[in-house]
Amino acid sequence: MNQVGILNELAKRRGFFFPANTSYGGMAGFYVYGPLGAALKNNLENSWRKKFVIGEGHFEISSPTIAPSPVFQASGHLDGFSDLLIECIKCDISYRADHLIEDQHKSINMADFSQNTANKIISKNPLICPACNEQLDPKTLKEFNLMFSTQIGPGSRTRGYLRPETAQGIFTEFPRLSSYSREKLPFGVAQIGTSYRNEISPRKGLIRLREFTQAELELFIHPNQSAPSNTISNNLKLPLLSAEDQQKNISSVNLLTLKEALESNIISNNWIAHYLELALEWYISIGIDISRFRYRQHTKTELAHYASDCWDAETEINGEWIEITGFAHRGNYDLLKHGQHSSDDFTLFHPYDEPQKKTIIDLNPDMGYFGPTFGESFPKILSKLNELALDHPESFDHDEIQLKIDGDVCKIPSKYVQLSAKESIISGERIIPHVIEPSFGIDRIIYSILIHAYREDIVNEEPRKRLSLPPLISPIFVGVFPLFNKDDMGAIAYKTVSTLRQLGLSVSYDDSGSIGKRYRRQDEVGTPFCVTIDYQTMEDNTATLRDRDSAQQKRIDLNSLPPLLTDLKKGILYFEDVDSSIITI
Repeated sequence: MNQVGILNELAKRRGFFFPANTSYGGMAGFYVYGPLGAALKNNLENSWRKKFVIGEGHFEISSPTIAPSPVFQASGHLDGFSDLLIECIKCDISYRADHLIEDQHKSINMADFSQNTANKIISKNPLICPACNEQLDPKTLKEFNLMFSTQIGPGSRTRGYLRPETAQGIFTEFPRLSSYSREKLPFGVAQIGTSYRNEISPRKGLIRLREFTQAELELFIHPNQSAPSNTISNNLKLPLLSAEDQQKNISSVNLLTLKEALESNIISNNWIAHYLELALEWYISIGIDISRFRYRQHTKTELAHYASDCWDAETEINGEWIEITGFAHRGNYDLLKHGQHSSDDFTLFHPYDEPQKKTIIDLNPDMGYFGPTFGESFPKILSKLNELALDHPESFDHDEIQLKIDGDVCKIPSKYVQLSAKESIISGERIIPHVIEPSFGIDRIIYSILIHAYREDIVNEEPRKRLSLPPLISPIFVGVFPLFNKDDMGAIAYKTVSTLRQLGLSVSYDDSGSIGKRYRRQDEVGTPFCVTIDYQTMEDNTATLRDRDSAQQKRIDLNSLPPLLTDLKKGILYFEDVDSSIITI
């Protein structure tokens, strides 16, 4: 059994995660976090919140997981949020086409996979149904929208969708959220919550789910604003795989500081650079193995239509690179679309450093002509007329004004526009902010952490399995055991447990089996430390403090144990620095 199989078995047996609703046959893509998994997940989310929200001075919201269809019409999800599905006519099973190609034709570059090329690829590279071994018919290939739909309220008048990302809940509330920031840029809004995607073929445990947790931050910036230079430390080396290197079929990373990456233009945006470094610090703190980690830049064919740049944080699992976070420059696409489709104002006022003299153009359009003639296209027509008036006012001296709109020539009689211009002193302008978005997949990060933390070694000539989880996120921080449950050892252990729990530490009490077996149980679930109450405790009020990874023990006074463990939890003290003699195991 490979490491992934071993981890999945451990996770199910010890209560980290397991498939949901198995009593009723189960359903792919839905998992339950058990007692240890839920604790790990909560610790991870809290550490993300501390790093990216509190630490960066942003604020957090919690928005509904269901929104009416106009929200997703504006965002583009109704028309463009789909995967390609291919069906087996014989056994009536549907598959995600790109996944089958990845599995059956590994030489094909899936980064360039698109609807336009899918039929050609499948026609030249036949796909076989994994269930019945029959060749799949390319004619069954079709787009499948990944959103779950629902009806809001009684009847069927209002259609809604479960959100496929938490981001739209931030974008739709921008007019109110910007007022909370007093319209001062930059400002960030974060959200941790559940998202839903009706995946065609969920697979690989927590890697591809139909219900999953995201931690997203939307940083709203001025279009021409760069990140402050003091956000770059110049010390941490980032493993970067650029789009240019990928085009040259180079797969090895460049280890560069942010200063080096920016100076060489491998990373072109200071804000993305800032979050790549910030995130790497966090990944290290939560136990991601950096030797199995990289930042990979999207190639031109991968970039979303609204993104000018995007980098994925990827971890290696079982020989595959898995995306765990995306860092994208989304431009003003989202706010622009919601401004066009809603009745609200998605701009904000940005003051100039000093008042400026500007020419103000007033077109005085005849709405009796423009409204019926252009309808919803009128705002775009008006914007183009404004640009023309500023750059070429002489164009309005002719009987007809010609504009190029989306490649077509639009002719407007000049009599319906009364152009006037005047000089004015203005203190600022209304702008649509741009967005920098770090989007973290919590479930995939948890899976990566557990895979990277799994160890097998030998202690006292016996094999053991352990999860080398950082104290920051371990679901159980300390185990407390009486060596024997007699002679008041149990009572002292219970009192110790109560004292530590009152400090907010997660404590496990165990008095079953030999002390060696109890240590092994805690090692397997990643508990960093264990405290054992024994006969010597009765004599000098000391107990043994055992470290999970080294399996070493030190004798600690019980009175000093609470503050010592608190410091170990905070990471301001390490076991090797604890002042005590080492006891032979």
